[in-house]
Amino acid sequence: RIAKTLSPKIFSINHKSKRVKIAYPLELFELGNLPEILSSIGGNIFGMKSVKGLLWEDITIPKKMLKSFKGPRYGIKGLRKKFKIKNRPFVGTIVKPKVGLTPSEHARVAYESWIGGCDIVKDDENLTSQNFNEFKKRFLFTTALRKKAEKETRNKKAYLVNCTAEVEEMKKRIKFVEDNGGNYIMLDILTLGWGGLQTARNFTKLPIHAHRAGHAMFDRNPNHGMTMEIIAQLARMVGVDTLHIGAVVGKMTGGKDEILHIEKEIESDFTKKTKGHLEQKWFGIKKVLGVASGGVYPGIAGEIIKIMGNDIVLQAGGGIHGHPKGTRTGAIAMRQVVDATLKKISLKEYSKTHEELKLALEFWK
Repeated sequence: RIAKTLSPKIFSINHKSKRVKIAYPLELFELGNLPEILSSIGGNIFGMKSVKGLLWEDITIPKKMLKSFKGPRYGIKGLRKKFKIKNRPFVGTIVKPKVGLTPSEHARVAYESWIGGCDIVKDDENLTSQNFNEFKKRFLFTTALRKKAEKETRNKKAYLVNCTAEVEEMKKRIKFVEDNGGNYIMLDILTLGWGGLQTARNFTKLPIHAHRAGHAMFDRNPNHGMTMEIIAQLARMVGVDTLHIGAVVGKMTGGKDEILHIEKEIESDFTKKTKGHLEQKWFGIKKVLGVASGGVYPGIAGEIIKIMGNDIVLQAGGGIHGHPKGTRTGAIAMRQVVDATLKKISLKEYSKTHEELKLALEFWK
């Protein structure tokens, strides 16, 4: 008798679009347990021989389920307040090369980025605690230069140190960051796992940056798997503060419409039902700041801001470090792009009086 009440119901079939809508009774799930929820919705059906292709496109998460998770601790407003950035986009970079630098070399690249004008510097997704760049040493070296950059620029700076590891080791690393002056952590949320992300959100009071390494294994096939939109919604529900969503112009997969919808999903209180998308009310869950990254360089950065708005982290790796005059000048040029765009001055015009931007535009044609 109980089993019958827990059965999901198909309530809409569109043979033309091949879309099916399914309603799941809330009692089927253990609230606050995302691994269990995903095992129910995204479980064995995706591996059945009889299923040629099955794409989980969207979900409407009910209030009771949403409220069983914490959501972001800071969100967009909290991050702007913490780092004293009122309206403009955040500017960020990834230390490059992604692997092979010693802790002191890594810290120096970060310092040059901050001095040039970056608000955020992050580790790359596959840098954790290798022999050539051990976690604690890297964190201490880089945090010391972060504080130096803050003193010299009189601006708050963020270092997003990658704490991804086995869960108990992850907690030790987060605790080390908290105890030694850290102000942000980064996690590879998909390789870490949703349970690990929940543990981190419950464990720390620091902002959490979500890197999406591995997402394409789930969402790249348009006929099977799950969409990046689902990943973004779940990340917001669990409680990340910034999330890599891709750039509307750049090198990563994801079309303009898809990226803009993901941005809207994580940065809105309510998203309306549209073709291929369900409505979602967030019931007070804080908004996540989208990170526009992947092939970003000065020549296209202004267009990204115009399309995606100011509530983004404009993040470039090679687009900053590859500047012909180096990292610091590359960061200066990227900030000049932001300034010119907000002042509604063309980059070509602005570059006439800003040498760093001029060199960047000539280099990246």
